[in-house]
Amino acid sequence: MRDQAENLRIKMLESQGALGRSIAIVSGKGGVGKTNFSTNFAINLSKLGKKVVVLDMDIGMGNVNILMGKTSPYDLKHYLFGEAPLEEVIYDGSHGVKYISGGSGMSSVMEWSKDRISALFNAFEQLQKSFDYILFDMGAGATNWSLDLLSAIDEIIVITTAEPTAITDAYSMMKYIHIKDNDKTFYLLCNRSYSREEGQDTLNRLRSTMKQFLKKDVLLLGSLPEDQMVRKAVREQVPFSIAYPDSNISKTLKAMVQQFVERNVVEIHSSNDKQGTFLSKLRSIFLKGRD
Repeated sequence: MRDQAENLRIKMLESQGALGRSIAIVSGKGGVGKTNFSTNFAINLSKLGKKVVVLDMDIGMGNVNILMGKTSPYDLKHYLFGEAPLEEVIYDGSHGVKYISGGSGMSSVMEWSKDRISALFNAFEQLQKSFDYILFDMGAGATNWSLDLLSAIDEIIVITTAEPTAITDAYSMMKYIHIKDNDKTFYLLCNRSYSREEGQDTLNRLRSTMKQFLKKDVLLLGSLPEDQMVRKAVREQVPFSIAYPDSNISKTLKAMVQQFVERNVVEIHSSNDKQGTFLSKLRSIFLKGRD
C-alpha cells in the first residue's frame, strides 16, 4: 500500500499538471471488445474524479452511445460543417462520462478546407481545456487519416485477444504507428482471456516481438477475463462496470485503471511532458503543404 508521503506526491503532480491527455484505443482487427473497453475504461476514470470525454471515431460503425443506452442525433461532423455548436454534439453518457460521435465525413479530412481544419483544432483545444482525458475510440485497422491522427495522440492502448490473428494484427497496427512516430507510448491489453496465464503469455509474446523486430519496448496494461456479465450488460445497454460492479471483469478493470492513472501521472511529469503537444503535432500534420 502506498504510504502517505507517496499519496501526497501524486496529488502534487496532478495539481501541477497536464490536463487534456489524449489517449487512443485501437485494435488490429474487429471483434476484440475495443469499444466495450473504451466505455468502461472511461467510466472508471470518471469514478476516480477525472473529467472524461470519449470520441467515437469508428467511422460508420460507432456504437459507444448504444453501449451507454443513449441516442445522439448530432456528431462531430455536424459541428465541423457548421450545422451545430460544439456543446450540442457533446452528450452525457454514463456516470459523468461525456461522448461525441465521429461521423462518416471524418474519413475525408485531408480534403477539407482550412476553415474545417481550423474548426477541428478548435474543438480539440476546447476539449483539452475542459477534460482530463480525451479518449479516441478508433475503428479497427489503419487508414491514412487514422494513422495521422494516432501519430499526434499522446498514448496508444492496443487491444488484442489470445487468438493468433488478433495478435498478428495488433503487432501490425503498432508497427504502422511506430513507423509514423517511433517515440509513441504503447500500452498493451489482452481482452477476453480465459486465464491470467493466457493473458500474460499473449502480452509477453507481443512485447517480445516488438523488441525483436522494432527495437521498441511497450508497457503491459494487463488482461481482462472472459466474463458472461459483459454480454448481459451489452444486451441491457448498461456498461458492465455500472450494471455489475462486483463481477470479476469489473473488479479487474477498476484495479487496472487505478494503476494506469498513478503510473500515467508520474510518467507525464518525469518526462517533462508539456500540455498542448497533441495539438501542436496535429497542426504540423494537417497543415503540412497547405497555403
